[in-house]
Amino acid sequence: MTTHQRRGGLCTPVALITAGVLLLFAASAYAQSTTLPAVVVQGKSDPSLTTKSVAGQKRTLDQTVGSVGFVDADDYKDTYAFTLRDVLKNVPGVFVQNRYGQELRLSIRGSGIARGYHTRGLEILQDGIPTNLADGSGDYYQIDPLALQSAEVYKGGNGLAYGSSSLGGAIDFLTPTAYTADAPNIVRLEGGSYGTVRGSAQFSRVVGPLDFIGTFSVNHADGYRDHERGQYEQFNANVGYRFSPDVETRFYLGAYIVDQKLPGTLSLSDALNNPTKASASALAGDQARNTRTERIANRTTVKLDVGQLDFDTWAIHKSLYHPIFQAIDQDGWTYGFAPRYTATLNLGGMRNDVIAGARFFGGNTQARQYINVSGNEGAKTLDSTQSAYNYEAYVEDRLFFLPTVALMTGFKALRDVRKYVDHGGLAADPTYKSTSETFSGVNPKLGLMWQPNREIQAYIDITRSQDVPDFSDLTQTFSTTTRFTPLSSQHAWTLELGTRGTRDRLSWDVTAYRSLVRDQLLQYTTNPDVPASTFNANKTVLQGIEAGVSVDVWRDVTRVGAGDKITLSGLWNLSDFRFKDDPQYGNNRIAGVPVNVLRAALGYSRPNGFHISASVDWVPAGAWADDANTLRVPGYTLLGVQAGMDFKNGLSVFVDARNLTNKRYVSDISTVADARTVSSTAIFYPGEGRSVFAGMRYAF
Repeated sequence: MTTHQRRGGLCTPVALITAGVLLLFAASAYAQSTTLPAVVVQGKSDPSLTTKSVAGQKRTLDQTVGSVGFVDADDYKDTYAFTLRDVLKNVPGVFVQNRYGQELRLSIRGSGIARGYHTRGLEILQDGIPTNLADGSGDYYQIDPLALQSAEVYKGGNGLAYGSSSLGGAIDFLTPTAYTADAPNIVRLEGGSYGTVRGSAQFSRVVGPLDFIGTFSVNHADGYRDHERGQYEQFNANVGYRFSPDVETRFYLGAYIVDQKLPGTLSLSDALNNPTKASASALAGDQARNTRTERIANRTTVKLDVGQLDFDTWAIHKSLYHPIFQAIDQDGWTYGFAPRYTATLNLGGMRNDVIAGARFFGGNTQARQYINVSGNEGAKTLDSTQSAYNYEAYVEDRLFFLPTVALMTGFKALRDVRKYVDHGGLAADPTYKSTSETFSGVNPKLGLMWQPNREIQAYIDITRSQDVPDFSDLTQTFSTTTRFTPLSSQHAWTLELGTRGTRDRLSWDVTAYRSLVRDQLLQYTTNPDVPASTFNANKTVLQGIEAGVSVDVWRDVTRVGAGDKITLSGLWNLSDFRFKDDPQYGNNRIAGVPVNVLRAALGYSRPNGFHISASVDWVPAGAWADDANTLRVPGYTLLGVQAGMDFKNGLSVFVDARNLTNKRYVSDISTVADARTVSSTAIFYPGEGRSVFAGMRYAF
């Protein structure tokens, strides 16, 4: 293929650095005459050391020198929130698309851009404690949107505050405690299209120094497509005990049962013209993904004279039965320990915030595969053990050398081991084989933040990220044989410049970034029924703009002092992801994510609890399906309406209507290298058609 040189460019390093220098020059000049007001704390101390209120979480998050996002669970409680798209769809920079059930593509700044399943390049945390397996892989099934208080999104290297230094960053899903729950008892019932029925119950109590809360949800749906029936049972709980004003411990418990049929992928023609059908192979193999997961974790917090220490420990047991191209049968444990110190110090009259921590975690999985005989196990084709061990340390320091300007420095050091044992003993391959890979590195971060007042921040920073391949990357299937395939870790330098804040009726969150990546871990589908193969690209450039804005365009609509208002909000993700002078792909766009994704909502609300909003999702041009840029899905526009009423007695009712025009579109793609040369291009997931959901919530 002929290599084409790209002209111009978006957010070039020179432009970013120039803008950053001008910003910081103005910041320094402004800081000489501006001093932040002192914080006056009144009333008793927080009831819990191990958790914060939503407002407290947001205040802490906004101290990050870099791009972050925040979701208050109240923002979606009056909608049918089943998947993480329903939670994260309004966060700038987060590309999240449903596939089926709770399976989705979740990508931040190109993380997992070509991964056709589960997690890649993102740390998924619950209450600050990892839920990923030790090799970095994972899924989203144990995150119940109805069991959340909030979600914090740390984009890219900004996840360093929790030890993350991956390209995508980290997302921390926070659950409530008895102190922060909306009410001691909450029940919720919902139903709607595609045979959807869901019930949820939450209870919480405070008994002296002891507090506890539990949330149990059951969701059943037949699905938009054939062979998409899903049953989800999710339980989350935490129990806290405060030994003294300075010591508290909290146990987190979880149990998750998922039985999900798989509809498979379709050709582009079928996805657009016959989207409810299942693929022939999904039906023939009765393809499914059934998991049983149990999780226990603990955080013990000790408040010191200066700062506090948090000690996190966790253990996760997960079993998976996954009949696809073969019947995958896995069972394993993940376990870890992570001490963390945070403090605000006074250095020569200057405020200094420090975060320092370490993580030691590992895991072992017994991974077996069988011939798929109509969803059952046939002859064994693989008997292996996958082991991962991680040793990490990190520091982040923010020094306010001027009253309104902070210098941020930090780094993460890591040593990650991946060990694979093929026990052999099979007729097809009787040979015992053992191999391992070790990945190490030091990833620094440097940045500046200007905070002219408590509601506005501007920042510029540069971060090195490193993504270590997981076993989905390292164990690849060729024909019917699965074997270990060595890969390099992915490295990137990311420069970002942005601002966020609130000013009267207006709030905003805008960031421009540019990542120069080496050895990016990319996938391509060899066969629609076989998981993608992974390779290291040489050089790639990931750059874009993440923008969100909200404004109250009209307050007191019906009369002066009525308190009602009309709010307009918008989101724009610009994702310009390309190969750079690649011998095969030149400067082509990397397949999997559309360049522009836009979302807007216009809402009206009244103080009596009534609210209604209309939303539009617009993708002007769809994503490329192959890295050769020969096959592309069409763009689309989706319309939705949500309305509800919150009564004073604790009862809420809502209706949530989606894709009102019944638009046919492609929601996600299992990308291929070159659509002209593959045996099949049945690689598309059709988006859901018109749907309506309704529900009630009672808090008492």
